[in-house]
Amino acid sequence: MVRQFLGDRPVRQRPFWIGAAGLGALMLLGGITLVCRELWRDQPAAMAPAPSAKAPAPPAQAPWVSPLHRQCRVADTALQRRLERLQQQLPQRTERLRIAPSNYGPRLTRDAYGQAIPNRPQLVVLHETVYGLTSAINTFITNHPDDNDQVSYHMLIGEKGRIVQVLDPDRRAFGAGYSAFRGRWAITNPAMAGSVNNFALHLSLETPLDGEDDAPTHSGYSSVQYDAMAVVLADWMRRYGIPAENITTHRHVDLGLERADPRSFDWQALQVRLAALGMLC
Repeated sequence: MVRQFLGDRPVRQRPFWIGAAGLGALMLLGGITLVCRELWRDQPAAMAPAPSAKAPAPPAQAPWVSPLHRQCRVADTALQRRLERLQQQLPQRTERLRIAPSNYGPRLTRDAYGQAIPNRPQLVVLHETVYGLTSAINTFITNHPDDNDQVSYHMLIGEKGRIVQVLDPDRRAFGAGYSAFRGRWAITNPAMAGSVNNFALHLSLETPLDGEDDAPTHSGYSSVQYDAMAVVLADWMRRYGIPAENITTHRHVDLGLERADPRSFDWQALQVRLAALGMLC
C-alpha cells in the first residue's frame, strides 16, 4: 500500500519542478535535482547506432576527489551507539512506496550498441528534493507517459529522519540524466546520451523550507537526516561493496553543468557518522 505521508509539510500548489531562471540561476542552482525536466533522462543523440558500433565515451569532466577520508578512531561513542541502534531498526523504520512503472526501469545488461554494461550498483549519487517529501512522493506515484517527466530515486530521507524507499535498489531509477562518473556512463537508449543510472543508487534529502528557492545555499540538513542517511549508505556499501570514494553528488556527475544539489551539504557530518559505523576504516 502506498502511504501518502500527510504529516509532512503542506503540499504546495505550485509545481514540483523549478524552471531555469536565466544564466545566473542556472549556474547557482542548476544542480537542483527536480529542475529542468528535459535532462532527467538523457539528451537526444544524433542518430541510432549501428548494431556493431561501440558506445562513445562521455565528455571530459572535472576529476572527483572524495571529501570522505579513512578514519578508524571513533571519538563520539554516544553517536556510535545511536547509529548502531538505528542500524538495527532500519528494516522496521523503512517505509516503502509503490511508484508508477513509467518512473523507473530494469537494470540492463547491454547498452544500445549491444555491448555488455555494468548493472550492479557501483556508486551513490546524493540529491535534494527542493520541495517537501509529500510533493516528491506524489510525483513518483504519478504516471508520466512523457519520457521527459519521468523521475525517481531509490531513497528519500525526510527532515525529521523519515526513511522512505522509493524504489528497490535492483531497479534503475531515473535520477541523473546526461551524467558520468570517472569517465563512465551507459547509453541504454539509442536516441539518448548516456547516464550513470544503470549502475548508480540515488538518495535524496528533503530540502528545508528556506531552501525552496533558487539560492545557492540554505540552512542545511538536520542531524537526524545525517543519521538516517549514514545508516542507509552503510547498508548499501556493505550490500554492494561500494567504496566511500564512490559516494558523490548530482552536482558532480551532471555533464550539463546545471546541477548544484545537494546544496549546503556537510561532508564532515557524514564523515563522522560513517566512521562511527566502521565504514571508513
